[in-house]
Amino acid sequence: MRLVLAGLLAGMAVLAGCTGKPALTDAAMTERDFALERFFDGRLVARGQFQDVFGTVRRSFTVQIAGDWDGERLRLVEDFVYEDGSTEQRVWTLRKVGPVTADQAWEGTAPGVIGVAKGQEKGDRFNWRYTIDLPVPSAGGETGVTRVGFDDWMWLQDERHLFNRAYMKRWGVDVGDVSISFEKR
Repeated sequence: MRLVLAGLLAGMAVLAGCTGKPALTDAAMTERDFALERFFDGRLVARGQFQDVFGTVRRSFTVQIAGDWDGERLRLVEDFVYEDGSTEQRVWTLRKVGPVTADQAWEGTAPGVIGVAKGQEKGDRFNWRYTIDLPVPSAGGETGVTRVGFDDWMWLQDERHLFNRAYMKRWGVDVGDVSISFEKR
């Protein structure tokens, strides 16, 4: 029985790892150029949800975002409110790295982020990768911390709308994804 269960779990892990994911080499969906500092400068609201690898929605949230681009750094103050009423704030500091080009590279930090987050703009999209210690509520009402890796993809839909899908891994295995819709105010 253990052998069958181990085989089933191994098969599920392989299938979860085979899911298609975006790439910067994918064809652009539009002629728009994503300028991260332009889109996130000002006030935004976002709504999203986390789904596990089986497709079950585990958590939904709303985020109020205040962005400030000063010409050198982009500061994002994200205030999360979850469906259970709990709240969380994350403050990002991002900077352009390397020469200014259409395919701009970025780096960023935030409390809980392990090391430096790295991102790349290309055409109408932005890819952001980082590892973070996320606060996660338990069934007993206490909050623990789980370390996960994010492979975050954003697509500029128009001047006021952005769609985001973030793929999450823990110990190198897919654990779910987050879908978020952003709107500039």
